[in-house]
Amino acid sequence: MALETGMDLSILIPARNEMFLARTIEDILTHSEADTEVVVILDGAWADPPIQDNDRVTLVYHPVSIGQRAAMNEAARLARGRYVMKCDAHCAFDQGFDRILLEDIAGHDDWTIVPLMKNLHAFDWVCQECGNRRYQGKSGPCPKCGGEEQREVIWKAKKSPNTTSMRFDPNLRFKYWGGYKKHQKGDLAETMSLLGACWMLSKRRYFALNICDEEHGSWGQQGTEVACKTWLSGGRLICDKRTWFAHMFRTQGDDFDHPFPLSSRQVNRARKHSKRLFLRGEWEGAIHSLWWLLNRFAPVQGWEEELTRGIVYYTDSQLDPAIALPVQTWIERAGLPITSVSLAPLDFGNNIVLAGERGVESMFRQILAGLEACEADIVFLAEHDVLYHPSHWLFTPERDDTFYYNTNAWKVRAADGHAVWTDDLQQVSGLCAYRELLLRFYRKKLEQVEAGRFDRHFEPGPKCGNWQASNWQSPFPNVDIRHGQNFTRTKWSPEEFRNPQYAVGWREADIVPWWGQIQIAGASAPKEKR
Repeated sequence: MALETGMDLSILIPARNEMFLARTIEDILTHSEADTEVVVILDGAWADPPIQDNDRVTLVYHPVSIGQRAAMNEAARLARGRYVMKCDAHCAFDQGFDRILLEDIAGHDDWTIVPLMKNLHAFDWVCQECGNRRYQGKSGPCPKCGGEEQREVIWKAKKSPNTTSMRFDPNLRFKYWGGYKKHQKGDLAETMSLLGACWMLSKRRYFALNICDEEHGSWGQQGTEVACKTWLSGGRLICDKRTWFAHMFRTQGDDFDHPFPLSSRQVNRARKHSKRLFLRGEWEGAIHSLWWLLNRFAPVQGWEEELTRGIVYYTDSQLDPAIALPVQTWIERAGLPITSVSLAPLDFGNNIVLAGERGVESMFRQILAGLEACEADIVFLAEHDVLYHPSHWLFTPERDDTFYYNTNAWKVRAADGHAVWTDDLQQVSGLCAYRELLLRFYRKKLEQVEAGRFDRHFEPGPKCGNWQASNWQSPFPNVDIRHGQNFTRTKWSPEEFRNPQYAVGWREADIVPWWGQIQIAGASAPKEKR
């Protein structure tokens, strides 16, 4: 990555067979008021008309196309500015757009910012025989007299629409969202998503987020990718209504179509990769789940038919806050409704306080009370001493008669960070199922305990009767913190297992994947309670 040189902004333009590239560059230079440069990648074709020499413009030519995303990344590596802006090669800009965007993003290096979007009236077709004029589109004979038409450049931003709000649907396809405008207050307004035509962020963050992931292929899903990576990494996506850009839309085909190859196979590849990253949770930069983003903008049009999800969190109210508070922070990042059940008042989600002492019966009563109060279709059980990765909450049970365990979990000793792994770690803390199934199980389990017939099995499945259970693994692990006061005993060597099958896959480490080293300040390791 090239070093910044003190320049304010680098505008990056990946271009292929773009008839208005020269006009776009001229527009940028004319309306710029900051120390701004333009970096253009001529991807498989020279510019026609040619680009005029200018000290503020860098051109790179590839005789064979490398693709839009690869061209973007090459331009970003060449950029000298602290900030970079992606721009399509058929755009016009407001006077001082760069100065305004730089002023408004200052001090917010976790933002991605986009100007208000207008439509660009780039040209008209004018008949040379009858003088008929028609709005930009594909070439052809005059629809009135059949005479020859010539293109007359207009290059003017239309008065409407003024787009400030966008979203994506459950297939992660870009959608406009005019209905959300009423919620956007002030000049700097949050938007759930954006069009891939124009957006700006710091150069450092561009590379840190891998904001233009070439695994998507040449083209596609750019707006959804930028939006999800901005929001899920802990940043904000802002529409700056103090300035605008105007974008020329090309949908008619022929010589007015998209310049990059755009097959259905390419579109499907990009969308499939996008779903892996954000719907399945495989993007390692996320500290929030996708449900967190949807909840932030709820209700999101198009997502109404999705099954509802919720979290039932239970605690004995005795845990060291050094463990409990970080756990609660990570659970909140799921963005799902939380029903917490505690033995003392707790400011966390919708709190229910039960009277009782720590023990098996209290634990089952807490879980059952949480399930009865929760209104979600699908419920995740969450314990007070487990760090849950955002990808954990993206799972959807295939069947409504089966309990599902996330077995991607490490047990970590709080005192020194030492971690152990086994392959088939079925724990209540990793349990997800349909709420009605969980209610049936825990009602029967509580009846068993009250009758003095507890069979020492906490995890729903075949060992507890005629129940079906299945394992799955989130893309990144959860961390079960072992702090000396856990409800069940921790085994720190394979020899401690009575049944060797539960030690299959035994591994030890001091670094947990994704999480790194985990050690709780001031933690000790007293004898664990059974």
